[in-house]
Amino acid sequence: MQRGSDRLSRRQDDEMKHQLKGLLRSGHPTRTEEWHDPEPVADDDPQVASGPMPANAFEALRLELGRHLARTPFPAHRGDLLRVLRERHAPDPLTDRVAELPARDTYRSVQEVAEALQPAH
Repeated sequence: MQRGSDRLSRRQDDEMKHQLKGLLRSGHPTRTEEWHDPEPVADDDPQVASGPMPANAFEALRLELGRHLARTPFPAHRGDLLRVLRERHAPDPLTDRVAELPARDTYRSVQEVAEALQPAH
């Protein structure tokens, strides 16, 4: 029985079922036309899954700190920052750099922490 709301004819519907039969059975693309499959990632492609690539080392450091110190109450001392970084399983090189900060200094934001970690020029 035809309901009238079908956009495809019976012939077109059968043709589409035939085209999708291999895909539905195998679970992976079965087309011979390469243009239809997504292009694989190349070795030199930027890592888009983790967001845009930082422009320089300072931006990379600030983004990494921001990722691990998100929602940390500021102002904070070195001990507070180290506790949060260890709780959130931050990489050891980042934790080691924060451990080198002066113990008595207070940091009001991730930006200030990143600036304090920058080597003097």
